[in-house]
Amino acid sequence: MATKFMTIADVAETLNVSTAQVRSLIHSGTLPAIQVGGRGQWRIEQTVLEKYIEEGYEATRRRVQGQE
Repeated sequence: MATKFMTIADVAETLNVSTAQVRSLIHSGTLPAIQVGGRGQWRIEQTVLEKYIEEGYEATRRRVQGQE
């Protein structure tokens, strides 16, 4: 299976957040990404984004369970 990479705009649309928020996640190390090309464009592997989302669901489950 071929690896699929997403742009910052793709990720922002998927998460329904701004591109600035995605850049912040990348620069903080929360969302792993790579830079490609001479202008340093960022790319996020689709499976990495899926893992990030699943970890977010898990963290939310733990917070909710801890409050009950």
